Amino acid sequence: MKVLYDHYIFTDQKYGGISRYFYELIKFFNINKNVEVSVPLVFSNNYYIKDCKDVDHLQFFPNHSFKGKQKLLFLMNRAVLILHLRRKNFNIYHPTYYDTFFLNFIGNEKVVVTVYDMIHEKFKYLFPDNDKTTSNKRIVCQKSSKIIAISQSTKKDLIELFNIEESKIEVIYLGNSMVLNKKFEVSCKLPEKYILFVGGRGGYKNFDKFIKGVGSLLNNNLSVVCVGGGKFTDEELFLFEKLNVSNKVLHFDFPDDDSLAYCYSQALMFVFPSLYEGFGIPILESFACGCPLVCSNTSSFPEVASDGAEYFDPYSVKSIYTSVKKVLGSNDLRELLIQNGTERLKYFSWEKTAIKTKNIYDNLLN
Repeated sequence: MKVLYDHYIFTDQKYGGISRYFYELIKFFNINKNVEVSVPLVFSNNYYIKDCKDVDHLQFFPNHSFKGKQKLLFLMNRAVLILHLRRKNFNIYHPTYYDTFFLNFIGNEKVVVTVYDMIHEKFKYLFPDNDKTTSNKRIVCQKSSKIIAISQSTKKDLIELFNIEESKIEVIYLGNSMVLNKKFEVSCKLPEKYILFVGGRGGYKNFDKFIKGVGSLLNNNLSVVCVGGGKFTDEELFLFEKLNVSNKVLHFDFPDDDSLAYCYSQALMFVFPSLYEGFGIPILESFACGCPLVCSNTSSFPEVASDGAEYFDPYSVKSIYTSVKKVLGSNDLRELLIQNGTERLKYFSWEKTAIKTKNIYDNLLN
């Protein structure tokens, strides 16, 4: 069986859940030799794929930025992808995102698409009017032979918003890549006691309500540590000043998994306040690192975290405050959340993800 993945997500993302997902599939299939994978990738600065021996590519001036770099990289990779599509030396095409250009070349070959979430559809106001993600996603879903949804929540949203036949959609959960290296420590000094926030902070990530919820809990002995997501904006800095927590909210950029795992392991808790997630890989990361999880009670969160989390209403500042305070005040509750999270993690692995994905490929070809 020969499967063709495109370059899109490895061109677009330096880090991120989607590129991690495809990297893990590629790695598993090549190790187990049960799927022959092609990835027409000439240049990429993606963090995961750069060390993958199964994909030949070059980093494109990784330490230099210049106008048009991303577009040039994209066009070079696309030219190679078009050659692969025209040769038709594959059984299944599995695009990494919702770019519709392949429809001009695909013919009658089988297409599998993964839908990660319905954020663009549920939170239209966060995106410009000319954003084509929704229209492209709808077209790719209609043209595909099979759709993979990464949670039951995403499947439900997909059916409701796109009116897609339920039998066309298969739910396959994601896995965890985070492994805690107990001998590793970050070089910079973290606060002794802190609440951890990971990743992007804008829009549906709900960072503002989170800070408003925990602001009154911060003191000389407790801080918030934000990892990733870029430097604080002027609006965020103004909010910190307004809440009188400017010196209690810290930002660090740790590009490697060892550093992030260490941050999870040292935190009093990880708070995940998003209004919506298609799956939420940080849930599994916190479980893997023995970090108590406090998170939203919406979308896929209860489905993935189950009894491994203390939940709150992400639209309510008071609810966030109450749940965080509850976990802060109980060592027994934190230990219970860690134990439940460790057990819950056993339900998820990239091996399971890859095997179930291969089953979909097999069924389409039989």
